Amino acid sequence: QEQLVQSGGGLVQVGGSLRISCVDTGRFFLEDAMGWFRRAPGQQEREFVAVISSNGASTDYADSVKGRFTISRDEAKATMYLQMTNLKPEDTAVYYCAADSDYGARPYYGFGEWWGQGAQVTVSA
Repeated sequence: QEQLVQSGGGLVQVGGSLRISCVDTGRFFLEDAMGWFRRAPGQQEREFVAVISSNGASTDYADSVKGRFTISRDEAKATMYLQMTNLKPEDTAVYYCAADSDYGARPYYGFGEWWGQGAQVTVSA
């Protein structure tokens, strides 16, 4: 069973940068695709942010974050990262990491067999 433990998040000003992390303590990190999703204030559904394949060769980003966010993974540390730059107020949300045996396809509604606990990111104007 996979367990995802998140760290990072916090308060940042508009235009600032932040990195959040997700450690996979399970046995299948090298086999799982991983992704980031977020739930903005007042929204019930999580929205797709970024996904990375099990070998890191393929990535996909939501149009709203493309060019500003970078997803990556470190096999040696069994950790996935989301580097966020040029942050905007509309990026304010709880960010969740997820792992899945299937990379999936847009809009990634079914992605996520395992989930992290979430991390608050707040961008102040």
